[in-house]
Amino acid sequence: MSVPFRYKKLAYAAVNVTDVKRSVEFYKNIVGLDLVDEFEEVAFFRCSKDHHNIVLCQSQEPGLKRVAFEVERDSDLESAFEYFDQSNMSPEWVEEKERKFYKQGKTFRVKEPVSGLTVELFSSITQMATEFVPTVAKIARLGHVVIGSKNFDSACESFVENFGFRISDFIEDRICFMRCFPNPFHHTFAVGPSSKNRLHHINFMVTDIDDVGKALYRLKKNDVKIVYGPGRHPPSNSVFIYFLDPDGTTLEYSFGMEEFPEVDAREPRMLEAVPESLDTWGAVPDPLFGVGGPIEEAL
Repeated sequence: MSVPFRYKKLAYAAVNVTDVKRSVEFYKNIVGLDLVDEFEEVAFFRCSKDHHNIVLCQSQEPGLKRVAFEVERDSDLESAFEYFDQSNMSPEWVEEKERKFYKQGKTFRVKEPVSGLTVELFSSITQMATEFVPTVAKIARLGHVVIGSKNFDSACESFVENFGFRISDFIEDRICFMRCFPNPFHHTFAVGPSSKNRLHHINFMVTDIDDVGKALYRLKKNDVKIVYGPGRHPPSNSVFIYFLDPDGTTLEYSFGMEEFPEVDAREPRMLEAVPESLDTWGAVPDPLFGVGGPIEEAL
């Protein structure tokens, strides 16, 4: 379903962690993000010129606090708020004090009703004076967020119908890959089935396939658990490796991804529900793969 506003990109993920200081060291030294600001209960990281692409939030249990998308223009933001308001989804503007803390312009949040995920939209964020400088990995961008939903089919339908996401590929009873139109990447968001609404994983796209290979040995050297890969995903054609952060949240590096044109894009494919549709190299996921904490039920 088309919506009266245009997305620019996946902007950031706010991740609940049980020990901010411990997680700061991991996301800085192992993942390779740039620490922008650190407070007692919140830490901001970037992998672009944006002020933040990952926000770590102190919590009693790990999980996903919210996901934010940047829209193309201020007018898109106003249209989006009106659209969600008229759809009786009760969007709420973020108060000035909080959005200034987050270095963002006008911002609102709205809850996706099936998964309970808080989705944030804004059209401007502080641009840092210097470019992001890669350290242990040449991270190009925050790639995508994947959640698990206890009502898989309904959640997929809701993100399409209520949020205007476009389906790129679908593996029956396994996963629905979606892009925030007209962003070209094969998926910026995805939903899979789960016994509860929870975070599945967060992805960082890298610019060199060697970053995936180097990560394999860096992770092993630092006793970081690898839970899937290396391998290659047939739907997006990306090479991947998945690993766990200190709270057991699954993170991913991936290299390469199909890009869609805005006009005359191919139709989504219905892929066979077999392991080979997720990895052509034959990797077997660890039982801890994608077993993330709950989606926070709050705006």
